[in-house]
Amino acid sequence: MAEPAHAAPLGAELPEGARFIGSPIGAPGWRAGRGAPALADLNDCVACGLCLPHCPTYRLTGEESASPRGRIAAMRAVQDGIAVPDETFEGFMDLCLVCRACEDVCPSHVPFGRMMEAAREQVEPLRTLRSRFIRWLGFHWVLPHPSLVRMAAALQPIARPFMPKAARALVPARGFPFTRLPRVTDPPPGVEVRGTVAMLSGCVQDRWFHRVNLATIRVLARNGWRVEVPPGQACCGALAAHNGRLAVARRLAKRARHVFADADVVIVNAAGCAAHMVTYDELLPGSGIPVREVTEFLHTEGLVEQPGSIDATVAYHDACHALRALKIHDAPRDLLRAINGLRLVEVRDGDRCCGAAGIYNVTQPEAAGALGREKAEAVVATGAAVVASANPGCSMQLAAQLRAIGSPIEVVHPIELFDRAFSGRT
Repeated sequence: MAEPAHAAPLGAELPEGARFIGSPIGAPGWRAGRGAPALADLNDCVACGLCLPHCPTYRLTGEESASPRGRIAAMRAVQDGIAVPDETFEGFMDLCLVCRACEDVCPSHVPFGRMMEAAREQVEPLRTLRSRFIRWLGFHWVLPHPSLVRMAAALQPIARPFMPKAARALVPARGFPFTRLPRVTDPPPGVEVRGTVAMLSGCVQDRWFHRVNLATIRVLARNGWRVEVPPGQACCGALAAHNGRLAVARRLAKRARHVFADADVVIVNAAGCAAHMVTYDELLPGSGIPVREVTEFLHTEGLVEQPGSIDATVAYHDACHALRALKIHDAPRDLLRAINGLRLVEVRDGDRCCGAAGIYNVTQPEAAGALGREKAEAVVATGAAVVASANPGCSMQLAAQLRAIGSPIEVVHPIELFDRAFSGRT
C-alpha cells in the first residue's frame, strides 16, 4: 500500500501578497523610542464587533473609526507598516474615553485600555506646541508635586475667570489648599482595633474633595481600622498614564511603592486611582502595592455596627473604572442599603460613561457634553435628591451637567453618606 503524500505546509500555496491575520506586511510605522501597542494585544482582537453597541463614541457618531474595532484597525495598520501615526490617527485615539466598556463584552479579553495608553504615547508629538506645553506642565510638574497642586488650589479663585469655559464649569468653586489630613487616626474608645490601613490622599481628591478624605478616615476608624496617611505621597499617575505620559506614570508608581512599602492594605477612595494603581506591577514590574477600593474593602471586611438613618432617595452612579476595571458593582449598593431610611434607585443605562474620563471633558467638550447631559437627565428621571459617585472626575462632571439643566440634586461620595449616617447628620 502506497504511503500517503505529506501535505504541504499550511499557507504554502497562498497566492502572492496573501497573509494570515496579524502577520506584518512591512516594518511597523510606530515612532521609535516611544511605547506602542503590543503585537500580541493587537492580534487578540478578532474584529467580531460585539464591542460596537457598548462604545459611547460609536453610539454618538455611528462611525467605525469611533469604535474599539476601528481604533484597533488603525493601530494594526501602523503595526503592519501601511500607515503611520498622523493627525487622523490622533483624532481616532483622542475621541476615545477609555471607559473600557468594550473590555467587559470582549470574548477575546482584548486589553483595550492598555493599548490606548500606548497609542496615545505615539500621538503626543503630533499635538500643537501649546497643547504639549500644557500637558507637560500639568502631568510632569503640577500633579506629581503636592506643593504645586496646593498652589493651584490656592490660585483657583484668581485663575477661574481665565479658564476655558469647559474647565470653569467643572472645577468645584472652592478648593482646600492649606488643609492637612491627620497622620494617624485610631478607632474611637470602645471600638476594637481590627488592623491598620494606609490611605491614599490623592492630588485632586485632597485639594478639591478634602471632605471625602476626612469622611473616609472617620468611617474606617468607626469600623475598627487604624488609619495612617503616610507622608511623601503624590499623584497616583492615572491621568498621566491615560494621556500617554507613561514615563511619568512609571515614576509616580515607583514613588507610591516607596511611600506604601510597609502597608498591609492601601485604601483608595477614588475609583480611577484605584483602577490604575492595581496595574502598577504591569506598568513597572516590582512596583505593585496591596490596593483596595474603599467601598469594596468595607463590604468585604464588614461593618462593626449598624449605621444610623438617612431619609433620602439616592441614585448610585457607576464610575467606569470601578465597574469595568475593578468589577465593583454590588459592594457600594449593599453598603448604602444598610443605611436605614435610604432608598436606593438605579439610573437608566447606568453602566454608560458620563463623559468625564479624566481630562476628556476639557479636551473633547462636545462629546463629553452630550454624554454628560444624557447621564444628568437619567439621574433626574430617578426622582432622587442625591446621586452618589465614587470618583472625583465623575462627581465634577455630574455636578456641572446637573447645574446646566437646572437640577438641585446633590452629588456626594457614598462614603460621605455613611459618615452622615454614623454621625447622625442628614
